[in-house]
Amino acid sequence: MRRFHGSSLVRRTRRPLRRLLKDRRGVGAVEFAIIAPLLIGAYIGAFELSLGFTVARKVARASSAVSDIVTQQQGVDKAFLDDMLNVAKNMLVPYDGSDYDLKITGIQVTGTTEGKVVWSRGWSDGNEGATVPYAFNSVTNVPSELDALNAFVVRTELTVNHQLTLFGSDTTTIPLSKTSYYRQRFGTMIECTDC
Repeated sequence: MRRFHGSSLVRRTRRPLRRLLKDRRGVGAVEFAIIAPLLIGAYIGAFELSLGFTVARKVARASSAVSDIVTQQQGVDKAFLDDMLNVAKNMLVPYDGSDYDLKITGIQVTGTTEGKVVWSRGWSDGNEGATVPYAFNSVTNVPSELDALNAFVVRTELTVNHQLTLFGSDTTTIPLSKTSYYRQRFGTMIECTDC
């Protein structure tokens, strides 16, 4: 009859365990499997963030450019204001400018932070038909830092719904908006002849 020796069993199981602990094959593959999804997620996030900031800068430039162009006029009409829609769209190229809200408003400032709407024109959601977003003579606020008491101000509000491209959902959008205020350059008022 054979006798069972506990110490030899321990010795026999120790050797394979030592070899297993010393074996480094496959460590790189395991590390890669853990780290790769994190790195890919960080890359996609950085790309989306960079793209969002670029579109936000273009929205700010387009809003400012429209206000700047309108304030250089002594008078405007509906056709001129309708052309400002194309200015804003072209400033957003190469990004999609079809999902937007654009409002251009002429404001006669009567107080330090208050004024009355003289004319207003707007476009919404890619609809080419213009609307009147603010009623004639309605009271509206202007920033106090404009220091525009008894002056005429053009306010341009532009909102572009930026669609996230890499997260695979067509419904994920972020509204990027900018409101610009510019004072008139010539005269005391910019009149709209047929608004």
